[in-house]
Amino acid sequence: MTPETFFLVVAGLFGLLVGSFLNVCIFRLPRGTSIVWPASACGSCRRELRWFENIPIVSWVVLGAKCARCKAPISLQYPLVEGITAVLFVLVVATTPAGPQLAARLLFVCALIVLFGIDLEHQILPNSITLPGIVIGVLFSLAGPPGWRASLLGVLLGGGVLYAIAWGYYAVRREEGLGMGDVKMLGMIGAFLGWQAVLLTLVLASLSGAFIGVAMISLQRGSMKYALPFGTFLAIGAVVAMLAGQPIIDWYVGFY
Repeated sequence: MTPETFFLVVAGLFGLLVGSFLNVCIFRLPRGTSIVWPASACGSCRRELRWFENIPIVSWVVLGAKCARCKAPISLQYPLVEGITAVLFVLVVATTPAGPQLAARLLFVCALIVLFGIDLEHQILPNSITLPGIVIGVLFSLAGPPGWRASLLGVLLGGGVLYAIAWGYYAVRREEGLGMGDVKMLGMIGAFLGWQAVLLTLVLASLSGAFIGVAMISLQRGSMKYALPFGTFLAIGAVVAMLAGQPIIDWYVGFY
């Protein structure tokens, strides 16, 4: 096994463990409970889980996706979050040189996964993640890409663009079209990735959101006023912008 392969394997295993913790955050943050205490327990019978019931993905498979005691079903969300975290950790480590940027991107991925999961289920984006995320992103930019100027401009552009859209929509329709959580989340994305990635993220999120929205209307599962969790699309767009943003931008600029 080459050193490069070894580090990717370690990144994947570490991602599985981190993903298990992210599941805790996704479940507890919207409920306002501590993410460190008490220990994980069955959501139905409240029995505290033993260590071997907390092994990422493996425990879910061995237990047959059911609690060992009460046989209540265990959501597919848990292995999915663990697996997605592991895959993203591997991709980040494979495409990012060692240093401050690598640490920043791993933290950024964790924040995006939690925001994605919470917004998808509850349609909220907690300030406890977005606001500290803005500060952390700017601080990391002092020591590595995108640089503090691009980071600060990303915060201003990210938050400003969505705030302007939200204000304009309300001025015309007299109803809320975007929440302030989306504004803060795009500001956080700008802090970590810089202003160019903000624009790309917004385009990708808008396109994917429009595609899903049209598909839901076509399947008669929604209407023109159906509230799509835009934070989930921002998270997807931000991951793509982080991993492949520059090639996409270069490809687009090549048309001119």
